[in-house]
Amino acid sequence: MTLTFQKTIQNPAAVYVLCTEEGKLDKKLISEWTGISADIPFEGKTKESLRIIHPVEKREVVLIGLGNNPGANLWRDIRSVFYKNKASWKGDVILFGDHLNENLVFQITLGLSLAFKNTTSFKVDKTQNGNGHVDAHFIFQTNSDLCIQSGEKAKKLFQVQEKIMTWIDTPSNIKTPAFICQEAEKSALEAGYSIKILNKEELKKQGLYALLAVGQGSINDPAFLILEYKPSVTPSKKIGLIGKGVTFDTGGLSIKPSANMGYMKSDMSGAAAMIGAIELAAKNKLPLEIVALIPLAENSVDAHSTRPGDVISSYSGKSIEVIDTDAEGRLILADALSYMVKNYHPDIMIDMATLTGNIVQSLGYFAAGLFTHNDELANQLIQSGEQTDEKLWRMPLWDDYKTDMLSDVADIKNLSSKPVAGSITAAKFLEYFTEGHTQWAHIDIAGMAFVDSEFTKMRMASAYGVHLIYRFLENLSSK
Repeated sequence: MTLTFQKTIQNPAAVYVLCTEEGKLDKKLISEWTGISADIPFEGKTKESLRIIHPVEKREVVLIGLGNNPGANLWRDIRSVFYKNKASWKGDVILFGDHLNENLVFQITLGLSLAFKNTTSFKVDKTQNGNGHVDAHFIFQTNSDLCIQSGEKAKKLFQVQEKIMTWIDTPSNIKTPAFICQEAEKSALEAGYSIKILNKEELKKQGLYALLAVGQGSINDPAFLILEYKPSVTPSKKIGLIGKGVTFDTGGLSIKPSANMGYMKSDMSGAAAMIGAIELAAKNKLPLEIVALIPLAENSVDAHSTRPGDVISSYSGKSIEVIDTDAEGRLILADALSYMVKNYHPDIMIDMATLTGNIVQSLGYFAAGLFTHNDELANQLIQSGEQTDEKLWRMPLWDDYKTDMLSDVADIKNLSSKPVAGSITAAKFLEYFTEGHTQWAHIDIAGMAFVDSEFTKMRMASAYGVHLIYRFLENLSSK
């Protein structure tokens, strides 16, 4: 499938007219495209569609409803409508959008692009499940240059989201820390930001001991990515992004149940989202300085694995009692947070991670958990989530939970002894390594990154966080 934007087109194989609800329908326009002057039983409700054959030109015309005052989730509805019918599309298909605004063109473009994302990368028969290549050329017709620009911007976002989804869906026998390093190098070269990779020996030299402890049971060595984007203009702010990059999580010696362990290939979704966000920022030349730190490790079971009850050191110098080796994501994030604060001093610091099952119990699969002491930062992130339909819900970060993380033998332990408030105590653990940074936020995406979907038989990556963080950066740039 290809998608282009043009102001005119002749003799398309099919025409799709995107319409809002009755009362806003342009009857003259619909009559022109369908060749039917009589009232058509179509109201333009969300996901409503009506297929008509033009009586003279014999062209297929499909009316697609956008609902009344389409919101930030329109791209999801568009994706669903087009996915269900995509196998029948051949040749040139025109999407008529002269009556649409920039935001609607953006959302329609994004939804349409996602509908055609390939999910059969390891199959011999790429046409299985209707997920393979579709020989259709979609042409979005609009006379508005601003709408065309908005559509092109959506295509850029999709290209990054598609890449991130592919990484997350890639099985972990292929997707090792070294694989992510190689993919990040390609991203940096394409988008124009710098990359530095710290290997195992360099991790030892610099003292990233918590990251090393998580990865020491695996044949695949841990690594640490330092990604930096500097704009050509004087930046208005320096933003620090951190993403959890556990390429597979067995739970270590505190091994997970075998049921659904295969889904733990998605435990690097936070890392993928932050790489995607810095790539988009670089491609769109945002006037912000951005540093993204990506700790990468595979948490495996081996004679060298960290044991429950071990005490390890960290980049900050603080000691950690490892109560549970399955609480490993917070260990690698601890080193990354300390490294960011000490070496880069960002104005704003955000980490993103598939961190706790508890956040899924709290919020389900409709929002990620947001933890921060800073009201302004919270509001900015929540607003960005509302604009992208990647929702956030603010959770408490009160010191009442701090005592649950105290250890008798170390500065802090990595798991609370209480079977409640797990996402909050995990956030309190991370806070311990921020050195009191006043504009830090933690986002727990465990319920959002790898989801059940109408587009696949099993769970698939959602690329949650890429658009959210990029929109946050974009909003900051406009201030």
